[in-house]
Amino acid sequence: MTDLSAFQVTRKWPARHPDRLQLYSLPTPNGVKVSIALEETGLPYEPHLVSFERHDQTSPEFLSLNPNNKIPAIIDPDGPGGKPLALWESGAILVYLADKTGQLMPADAARRYETLQWLMFQMGGVGPFFGQVGFFHKFAGKDYEDKRPRQRYVDESKRLLRVLEQRLAGRDWIMGDEYTVADIATFPWVRNLVGFYGAGELVGFADFPNVQRVLAAFVARPAVVRGLNIPARG
Repeated sequence: MTDLSAFQVTRKWPARHPDRLQLYSLPTPNGVKVSIALEETGLPYEPHLVSFERHDQTSPEFLSLNPNNKIPAIIDPDGPGGKPLALWESGAILVYLADKTGQLMPADAARRYETLQWLMFQMGGVGPFFGQVGFFHKFAGKDYEDKRPRQRYVDESKRLLRVLEQRLAGRDWIMGDEYTVADIATFPWVRNLVGFYGAGELVGFADFPNVQRVLAAFVARPAVVRGLNIPARG
């Protein structure tokens, strides 16, 4: 049987199935990227809930796995060369899972780099700016008298949506007919922006029919339906 006891994180979240990939996460837009990818690929895995309410992300055990105290993170007992691999940062994990399974990433080298380009577009733009819109619209930021910070993030989010809208014109997915990690990274954030954050009207979401169309196709996928609720909140 695989022994993961060398990883301190397993003291707080014991592995019942140490031969499976271990996922430490929470169903946030970044967290569900990895659970969705795992559901799409069919890799066996064991999810562990990292509760923000309990401040699990700042526990010594979790910090031993991810010093940046962010979810998601994984331990793959069957990493490169058959050795266990610990990995954090959702974009890096998506690329790793795609490479490990030969799924969700074009085989053609040029299209692979184009996919990575759109993945980085989400990591560097969509996620951070949509998240700031959520802060200023839904959470404590909404009480700030000075509305210029919120408007800055709203304007940039609209611009990013326009870029995505143009890209999706005449395409089923970001990379055309092929569903990839770029879609898995992007659409949980789009869903959160108009759903949980309730910012659809604020960013003029009605003006982006292609984004709406692909979001609807994304959330209808069975693996996405499952992955959006993994790990189950306690």
